[in-house]
Amino acid sequence: MRILVAEDLYLLRDGMVRLVEAYGHEVVATATTGPETLDALLEWRPDVSVVDVRMPPDQSDEGLRAALAARAEVPGLPVLILSQHVEQLYARELLADGAGGIGYFLKESVFDGDQFIDALERVAGGGTAMDPAVIAKLLGGGSATRRLAGLTEREHAVLALMAEGLSNQAIGRRLFLSDSAISKYTTSMFGKLGITDDEAGNRRVLAVLAYLNRP
Repeated sequence: MRILVAEDLYLLRDGMVRLVEAYGHEVVATATTGPETLDALLEWRPDVSVVDVRMPPDQSDEGLRAALAARAEVPGLPVLILSQHVEQLYARELLADGAGGIGYFLKESVFDGDQFIDALERVAGGGTAMDPAVIAKLLGGGSATRRLAGLTEREHAVLALMAEGLSNQAIGRRLFLSDSAISKYTTSMFGKLGITDDEAGNRRVLAVLAYLNRP
């Protein structure tokens, strides 16, 4: 994969570059500020990018806004957000565009190289890779709770794993359920949420997240 790394901290940026290259992938560019990130995303159009949220010049949400701006120009441009923070407003906007190729992980949740590279490959393939802690933050609040109230405990579990980007088969293995059982829970869950089920797993995840987080 051709990868862009946007991170302002030298040690973390250099570490990610070395990790990616150790797994046989190519880092085509790095960026250390929000404007540099946007320019690099549009110039290189990498297979996937790792982007921090808070970057210079203001250390607020420049990286996330750069990712949004790039995906507005290049729909579906794969981006994995890697941050210490969950910026709810822009994260919801990023997830709600429906184009796929999105991930959001907290830095503290990445425990090994295989996990990190797996998330990158999933996002590069047009799928999703969501940290459960990010999902919990995005789905918090009264309106989301009301929308979820009609789901059973098992449907909640399926939804959470689906939002992480797992396939039906992977969800079944995690919950020790058959493929047919997962299909039944998925059909029921989407019916209760008023969302049409389709065959594109990442679109289903994005639709659910967008639905749960709309005003």
